[in-house]
Amino acid sequence: MTKLKPVKNLLIGGPSTGKSTVLEALSDRGYWCFPEISREVTLEARQLGIEHLFLDEPLKFSEMLLKGRIKQFEEAETLSTGQVFIDRGIPDVTAYMTHFQEAYPVEFKNANENYRYDNVFLFPIWNDIYTQDNERFEDLELARNLQAALVKTYRDLNYELIEVPKSGIQERIEFILKRIQQK
Repeated sequence: MTKLKPVKNLLIGGPSTGKSTVLEALSDRGYWCFPEISREVTLEARQLGIEHLFLDEPLKFSEMLLKGRIKQFEEAETLSTGQVFIDRGIPDVTAYMTHFQEAYPVEFKNANENYRYDNVFLFPIWNDIYTQDNERFEDLELARNLQAALVKTYRDLNYELIEVPKSGIQERIEFILKRIQQK
């Protein structure tokens, strides 16, 4: 008998849109979740003396992100669970690189085509919850521009984007869970 692969549910959106908070709540409910790895990469670089790896060495930062996100995707494929939730996906890397007009190798584009998610939930920019911190360098205007780049990238890759409503955490979770049960 062939083992079914888990449904890979991706959470995308600009900075500070509530993705990580919802992911933590889904994890608390017992769902298998993969957190955003960019903060981990940024903190690792700071320990090596590089204050803003994405700003200083965008290609190196993006290569590290791509490698980590591919690893998450491949690990998700091996799990014995029905649903997996992932905070940010492989195409986010090229969306950011394109937005900042940075060149990237063809392997980045190939990864977008070779690793496909089942559902993509888009968290809209929401002024009321937007915050900046030591790892989040983007101001609200840049966050809006990055959101537009993400939407364009995912749509160009023929993903259906499911917009998550601006509401409380529980309402957002219920929206997502109801949507995945409909498929």
